[in-house]
Amino acid sequence: MKIADATVLITGANRGLGLAFARGALARGARKVYAAARDPSSVTLPGVEPIQLDVTNQDEVAAAARECSDVTLLINNAGIAATGGFLNDGSLASARRHFETNVFGPLGLTRAFAPVLAAHGGGAILNVLSIASWINGPLLGVYGMSKSAAWAMTNGTRIELRDQHTQVLALHVGFIDTDLTRGMDVPKLAPDDVVRAALDALEAGASEVLADELTRRVHAGLSANPAVYLQALDR
Repeated sequence: MKIADATVLITGANRGLGLAFARGALARGARKVYAAARDPSSVTLPGVEPIQLDVTNQDEVAAAARECSDVTLLINNAGIAATGGFLNDGSLASARRHFETNVFGPLGLTRAFAPVLAAHGGGAILNVLSIASWINGPLLGVYGMSKSAAWAMTNGTRIELRDQHTQVLALHVGFIDTDLTRGMDVPKLAPDDVVRAALDALEAGASEVLADELTRRVHAGLSANPAVYLQALDR
């Protein structure tokens, strides 16, 4: 799918990777960019159209699909990431929060916008995933679980949307230098570099993009012996 002349909706577009996606879409000639955020007043990028959208609020999701009926590219970027493993105090509550935002959020948006995309010839959906979809450990336990579920959802919806010619792209990436990783002492990627790799893959018609060397190594290790997912994600 080409970005030029596309109408793009980006969730969590007020900062971090979402803001970088908005800049990237504008730079590639998107006709319109809807910058979705829980607080639309926090969207300050010139050239975008701010909309109110909490991805965990299905009434707001439905309203967005009605009001943004010209969308041809949906970028499911909004997410949360808290540290902590499965046996920590509060892990069940944390898991529920992660699933509401990182799984049910993009699933609800996919369901709401699938008919919109179909009406415009299919369009595309880009889901922001993570190397934590494949490898886990105490650092990002429940977050990784939510991203594993989001990966499964991405693969399943790609198949279900194939007949309406909707491209579904999974963006797998390591640590990005955004507010979500503040305080983590790990190598981090520049958001603009991640966006460049993702949009290049989207325009090439890909179904999956591995945005950095760490992600490519982890992906290659899925079939290793011992498999990479038998180790802990610690950096």
